[in-house]
Amino acid sequence: MLPIADGGQVRRYVRGLFRRHPRELAVLLALHGLGALCGLAAPRLLGDLVEIIRGGGTAGALDRVGLALAAFVVAQAVLVYLARYASARLGERVLAELREEFVDRVLAVPIGTVERAGTGDLLTRTTRDVSSLAYSVQWAVPEILTALITLVLLVGALALVSPLFLLAPLVAVPILWPATRWYLRRASGAYLRERAAYARITEGLAETVEGARTVEALRLHERRRRQTDADIHESYRAEWYTLFLRTVWYPVADTSYVLPVAASLLLGGVYYANGWMTLGTVITAVLYMQQLVGPVEQALSWLEELQEGQAALARVIGVGEVRSDADAPGATPAGNGIRLDDVTFGYVPGRPVLRGVTLDIAPGERLAVVGPSGAGKSTLGRLLAGVHRPDSGSLTVGGVPVSALPPDRLRGEVALVTQEHHVFAGTLRFNLVLARPDASPEQVRDALAAVDALGWATELPDGLETVVGEGGHPLTPAQAQQVALARLVLADPHTLVLDEATSLIDPRAARSLERSLAAVLAGRTVVAIAHRLFSAHDADRVAVVEDGRVVECGSHDELLAAAGSYAALWRSWQS
Repeated sequence: MLPIADGGQVRRYVRGLFRRHPRELAVLLALHGLGALCGLAAPRLLGDLVEIIRGGGTAGALDRVGLALAAFVVAQAVLVYLARYASARLGERVLAELREEFVDRVLAVPIGTVERAGTGDLLTRTTRDVSSLAYSVQWAVPEILTALITLVLLVGALALVSPLFLLAPLVAVPILWPATRWYLRRASGAYLRERAAYARITEGLAETVEGARTVEALRLHERRRRQTDADIHESYRAEWYTLFLRTVWYPVADTSYVLPVAASLLLGGVYYANGWMTLGTVITAVLYMQQLVGPVEQALSWLEELQEGQAALARVIGVGEVRSDADAPGATPAGNGIRLDDVTFGYVPGRPVLRGVTLDIAPGERLAVVGPSGAGKSTLGRLLAGVHRPDSGSLTVGGVPVSALPPDRLRGEVALVTQEHHVFAGTLRFNLVLARPDASPEQVRDALAAVDALGWATELPDGLETVVGEGGHPLTPAQAQQVALARLVLADPHTLVLDEATSLIDPRAARSLERSLAAVLAGRTVVAIAHRLFSAHDADRVAVVEDGRVVECGSHDELLAAAGSYAALWRSWQS
């Protein structure tokens, strides 16, 4: 799976987030503090009220205390409302920044890393973890912050009334402190395990759905069902353990709330009976002690949600711990030539897909890569685009190893377009300028024209401003493929790797499209991986891949004359 940030990284990140908003944080703390202070007035005023009645005070004195009590209650309500509003605003702002940074981190993760980790883990972090984190930021953090401020002020007020009453809360410490430490030691790892289990379920279901035809063809239904059952069982065990932690900790915490109140009543009775303090003081202290239970219970009840939020945040910011595959960023290629020297690569250790591939691709050359299915053609294309790194041998662009080019630099050198395309929810223009945000309207239209898509694009209900993708105007697979190719034209890299990039388009239209692209991309290096051999006929050279090796390389006519593997493929395709 992708990395997970440790506790220190999480704390530093949270401090950094809130340090960006010192004014808002100061206002938030001030409002919570003032609201808590207003709440402290009620017990004191009630104690005064008792003393006035016992002393035979006047009705005017009672009215003044009653009015003061009402004023503090109203002031507290207003301040609490403003504090919660300020908490919500700050929480939303911090959450927005966190989400934006998360997207930046996700986009910076090398594609090969995502594929090795599996999409389920990344998908779970993007959805479930971010949602859990949003709940914690919006509710758990403000509630715990309010409880802590109130708790500190209540302890201070209790000390001012009578330091002797500070003995009462200490009764709960021997019970609450070890129980909370026991819970916290286990909760962080437990919630991380729980979320990892969710990721495995998501990964397994996604693989089963995406590979449904393969599952059906190879009759893997029972194996996939057993795998799903095993993933669900692991998730059940993880959730059962977190439930076990809560069922042990909560009863202990609930018991500890009662003890300080009982102790304060006992101490108050002793103090009053011995004449050490007045009845009003005793009532005030007991009410403060009663109030003390509220923030403690509030903080502890939200602590579980905070643990979940911490686990989610560790997974979210852990994505940023993925290091680029670049070994020595900063190197500048000297030219556009690409060279593979004795390259070997495999997805699984000990099972190479490519073996000892040596190939030189000159700047501006059109190279076709052909061969039977499963020979390693697509893997070769992904290596050229820097999606994966060779297990052995070297792959260089302009004399610089691909492993030394950071992803953003590599994308400007070599771009890959496969037969798998995605249409983003948004306008057609938005989908195109993703590759080049500063593209002018003329450049966008020229790119569409280069891929024979300008006709249907201008006939859409709102032209290039038509909303496409999910919930918008549907595009056919062929149109989506043309959009991806137009995006590639706008990106303008010096080398293009086209892996069955026109496979979803009618063969006659695909041949016309490839000729149009060839005219637009003149001077650029094009590596075309295809089963349609007219791409090979038009290429400068043809590389034939069989069993992970380049077994032939030459022009179309040279390979036909050699009467080898390519000639056999050509005859089969022609017939």
